[in-house]
Amino acid sequence: MKGAVLDELCVNALRFLAVDMIERAKSGHPGLPLGAAPMAYVLWSRHLRHSPCNPSWPDRDRFILSAGHGSALLYALLHLFGYLPLEEIQNFRQWGSRTPGHPEAGLTPGVEVTTGPLGQGFANAVGMAIAEAHLAALFNRPGFPIVDHYTYVLASDGDLMEGVVAEAASLAGHLRLGKLIVLYDQNFVSLAGSTALAFTEDVRKRFEAYGWQVLEVPDGNDLEAVHGAIQAAKAERERPSLICVRTVIGYGAPTKAGTFHVHGAPLGPEEARAAKRNLGWPEEPPFFVPEEVRAHFAELRAKAEAEEAAWQKLFSEYARAYPELAQEFQRRMAGELPPGWDQNLPEFAPGTKVSTRKASEAVLQALGERIPELMGGSADLNPSCFTWLKGKGDFQAPPDPGPVQGAVGGGWSYAGRNLHFGVREHAMGAIALGMARHGGVIPFCGTFLVFSDYMRPPIRLAAMSHTRAVFVFTHDSVAVGEDGPTHQPVEQLMNLRCVPNLVVIRPADANEVREAWVAALRRKEGPTALILTRQDVPVLDRRDLAGPENLHRGGYMLWQAREGQPDLILIGTGSEVLVALEAGKKLAEEGLNVRVVALPSFELFAAQPEAYREAVLPKAVRARVAVEAGCPLGWERYVGLDGAVVGIARFGASAPGQAVLEKLGISVENVVRVAKAVLSQTRSSG
Repeated sequence: MKGAVLDELCVNALRFLAVDMIERAKSGHPGLPLGAAPMAYVLWSRHLRHSPCNPSWPDRDRFILSAGHGSALLYALLHLFGYLPLEEIQNFRQWGSRTPGHPEAGLTPGVEVTTGPLGQGFANAVGMAIAEAHLAALFNRPGFPIVDHYTYVLASDGDLMEGVVAEAASLAGHLRLGKLIVLYDQNFVSLAGSTALAFTEDVRKRFEAYGWQVLEVPDGNDLEAVHGAIQAAKAERERPSLICVRTVIGYGAPTKAGTFHVHGAPLGPEEARAAKRNLGWPEEPPFFVPEEVRAHFAELRAKAEAEEAAWQKLFSEYARAYPELAQEFQRRMAGELPPGWDQNLPEFAPGTKVSTRKASEAVLQALGERIPELMGGSADLNPSCFTWLKGKGDFQAPPDPGPVQGAVGGGWSYAGRNLHFGVREHAMGAIALGMARHGGVIPFCGTFLVFSDYMRPPIRLAAMSHTRAVFVFTHDSVAVGEDGPTHQPVEQLMNLRCVPNLVVIRPADANEVREAWVAALRRKEGPTALILTRQDVPVLDRRDLAGPENLHRGGYMLWQAREGQPDLILIGTGSEVLVALEAGKKLAEEGLNVRVVALPSFELFAAQPEAYREAVLPKAVRARVAVEAGCPLGWERYVGLDGAVVGIARFGASAPGQAVLEKLGISVENVVRVAKAVLSQTRSSG
């Protein structure tokens, strides 16, 4: 069996594998799989280059289901191509399965990024296309296109409503990412009903204004029209492409098709059987796949694996012609750092004062020389966050448009390592995540800590998908000063600490910044947030203090008045470590045995053996005071019920930074006062 009849069988097999998954789970979203199966089938059977036997093949096309609620369609494809056994799709949305309700990278083979929060996958795809263009510019040589693949997205009406898509699409158009292709499942239905209630814009005009090619397929069931549109998109190398594919949500369901009722709930047994009858599909058994379909997908799988084999042959020839480039490419794609990258990094002299953001800049320049895959930028805040690589060029669409005021230097091309995200924090984090998920680059990005709120979804998804990315947040407290409470973070720091698998590091001085960057880059199993000051802080004289390398343990005894069990423990992070240290020394002058603990990272400290944590913060010492210019909620785990927190439980104010700190109680004098009160209370209570 060949041709249109076989294609129709394959499309319906995808539809009803998805329906059966959802019916068995009694949970899921059947509308998208029923409507979008034809376009997904055309893409995966005629265009997508992938290798089921090697899902991590470096030159595979990337496919992102931004409309992650349609995961059953993706799992049906992965099953028919051999990525997933039948038992996994039969266990859809159940505990321990590899087929969760929304796709999860690292859990399911063939899933590139974790999607579900709408718009995020679209923006991740922009990051993947950036990584592809960058690596192609660096590694390809005449006759050896070893990096030459497309990034495809299947997006929904809901995706295109999200603001993050506007930011990401705008940047993609500006960068002329011609190998980014978005299939837009245009069914005009959302969970609350017709999208006409919330989505009356002209999508074509919007994306054309962003610099995209826009194509239209009036009937999403017309496989040849979909195929032709994808061919046209692939032929356009100067602009990303949006293919608007008009579909009917829940296609085939006799009473629910085209309505919001089919979006987010199972069809129900009767409607599911009726849909099968309507499209000429056997009602029983569930998870039925005709032998002709199995055979066809086996052929497609063999063809896909042959494409990888051809690439492997090409790469072997490339390695003979360019052995050093080949070795470097393999190292990068494996996520391994070059030898000696963490040796002889900048050291900062005691007695000087430097903001930790400026110290970060100095460390980043040294790391940028040694780790060529480091790549990133800021949300138009390079002169404030200092997240740039001087002399490493700007990632911009060739040809070179000439010098631009404010450019970091080194020329404009896809080989450049500085990304100018523009004022687009929402997209910046998601793009960085996509770059990291692509592989071959290690992204960093920067903005003010208060604006981390714009980036919470991608930070959370990076942590969930165990992806290495470095988020640099500067202007870390009310010490920002005159800009006032809109720019002064209070709750953000503790909010970030609540994200599982995100390591948050707030270094005390410039030398701790160096160690913080080392910790972030060594960490392959998840993202790291570096929290840095705007204001200058002293570089600690470590002659009578513990060394900055102790940052890797998350918390450590910085100083103690004398040996033995302390009477009182003061705990500080970031710029408040110095406040705690000076307060501790004042209290020691009164005869108290005070211990000062630096606690730059809750997460790294929690990962230490219990014996070490007990040695730093002995349970017997109940008199404890934490000092941090932010929300005190959460410090109870370290100060206990008997301790106190010198923090900030209100918004700041517009005034010079030091004045704001002092007015809100972040001062040596206030810490001494609070510490004496805590010590008195714990002694009186026994």
